[in-house]
Amino acid sequence: MEPLTLDLREELRRGGEPLPRILQAVDQLAPEQSLRLLTTFEPLPLYAVLGRKGFGHDAVRHGDGDWEIRFQPGTNTAPARTAVTPATRPTSADEWPTPSVFLDNRGLQPPEPMVRILDAFEHLGAGAVLEAVNERDPVFLYPELQARGAAIHTEKVQGGVRLLIRRAG
Repeated sequence: MEPLTLDLREELRRGGEPLPRILQAVDQLAPEQSLRLLTTFEPLPLYAVLGRKGFGHDAVRHGDGDWEIRFQPGTNTAPARTAVTPATRPTSADEWPTPSVFLDNRGLQPPEPMVRILDAFEHLGAGAVLEAVNERDPVFLYPELQARGAAIHTEKVQGGVRLLIRRAG
């Protein structure tokens, strides 16, 4: 069966948020039909979202700003993750080590803040702390960080949410 193809590149370049369109397409898939997305970046948060719906994925980067991701039903082999809330230990930001990396993600459209945070987190040394300021609470980020063993502290600040993320070690 031919996959359902959604080309989201122009919408993403305009700053659009295609998640509702993607979820609608998933709901309309025939049994065993795959979803083929054409995007401007690798949609890491979407892997977890569709993984919980039983979809595995294959991603191919064709060049800068040109990704093809195929979601196939019934091929998700990763264990299901439960929704989590950010950890609150230590309870005060004053109890955390000084961050070695700072990201100001205000003004960026989802999922770019999440992509930037995960990329920076992967480059942190053991025990290092990343500080990020987002306009929105990054609810899809928490399970991804938890799966990587991160400790997370969040607090509301003027203009958004401040996150402290510590790599284990």
